[in-house]
Amino acid sequence: MFSLSSMLIPAIMFFGLGFLAQLVRSDLKFPPELTKSLSIYLLIGIGIHGGTEIAKVDATSAMGAILVALGLGFGLPVIAYALLCKIVRVDKLNAAAIAAHYGSVSAGTFLTAVAFLDAQKIVYESQPVIMLAIMESPAIIIGLVLANLARNNSGNGHQQRVSRELVHDAFTNGSVMLLLGSMLIGATAQPAALEKITPFFSTMFSGALSLFLLDMGMEASRRIGDFKKVGPSLLVFGIAMPLIGAAVGIVIGHNILGFGVGGITLLATLAASASYIAVPPAMRLAIPEASPALFLTLSLGVTFPFNVALGIPLYYSAAHWITQ
Repeated sequence: MFSLSSMLIPAIMFFGLGFLAQLVRSDLKFPPELTKSLSIYLLIGIGIHGGTEIAKVDATSAMGAILVALGLGFGLPVIAYALLCKIVRVDKLNAAAIAAHYGSVSAGTFLTAVAFLDAQKIVYESQPVIMLAIMESPAIIIGLVLANLARNNSGNGHQQRVSRELVHDAFTNGSVMLLLGSMLIGATAQPAALEKITPFFSTMFSGALSLFLLDMGMEASRRIGDFKKVGPSLLVFGIAMPLIGAAVGIVIGHNILGFGVGGITLLATLAASASYIAVPPAMRLAIPEASPALFLTLSLGVTFPFNVALGIPLYYSAAHWITQ
C-alpha cells in the first residue's frame, strides 16, 4: 500500500527540487548540451537493459506476450490521443507528446507492483518483464507519427506526406534509433563483452536520471502556465487513462494470455503506467513544441502517485475477482 516513503526516491525528489528552484526564481540553470547528453545516455541505458532481459528468455514461448506488448504500445497512445484532442481539447502536438507517455511504461510503477505482490506472497509470470522492455519504443513511434501528422495538417499549405514516409521518419528518429539499437546490442552482444560496459549504464543510471529530472523539474515549473490553461479536465485524464489502460490489460491478461492473479496485476500496471524516464527525453528531442509542464507533470505528478497509492491495489483486486 502507499506510504510517504515510497515517494522519497532521489530521482523524484530532484524533480521537486528543480520545480521549486524555478518557482523561487533561483539562478540554477542547465547547459543545453548537458540536457541532450543526459537524454542520450538514459535512452541507451534503458535499451541495453531491455535487450539483456529479452536475451534471457525463449522467444517462442514468449511470442504471445511480445505481440500483446506491441499491440498495447501502439494502441494505447491512439486512445489517449483521441481523448486528449476530442474531450480534453489539448492542441495536437501536446496531445501527441502526452499520448506517447501513456502508451509507454513506468519501470518505477512496475517495480512497485512487484514489491506489492511479493509482500502478498503472490507468484507471477516472467513475461511481464519482457513486456516492460518492449513497450517503450512503439509508443514513441506512434507519438512521432501523430506529431508529424499534426505538423502536416497545420495549414501551412504543404501536401500531407504518405504514411510510409511518416513511419520512416518515426523509425529513423534519433531517440527511436537509440532505443531499438541499444536493445539489439543488449540482446546479441557477448555477455563477457557486455559486462565491461554494464557498470557505466547501471551504476550511474540513477544519478543521471536524477540530473535529468532536476532539469525537467525546472522546465516544468517554467511552463506551468501551460498546465493551468488546460483546466481540470487534464487532471481527470491523468487518472482516467490509467484506469482505461488497466482494464484493457486485465481483460487481455486473463482472456488471451491466461495469466494468474500476479501476472494480470503486472500487465494491468504496465498498461496503466505512464513513462517518466524513457519518453520525456525522447519527446524533448523530437517534439520541442510540446510543453514538459504538461507531459511530465501528468505522468510523474498525477498518474505515478495515483498508481502507487490506489491503482496497484485496485488492479490486484480486479485481477483476483476476474480469476474467480
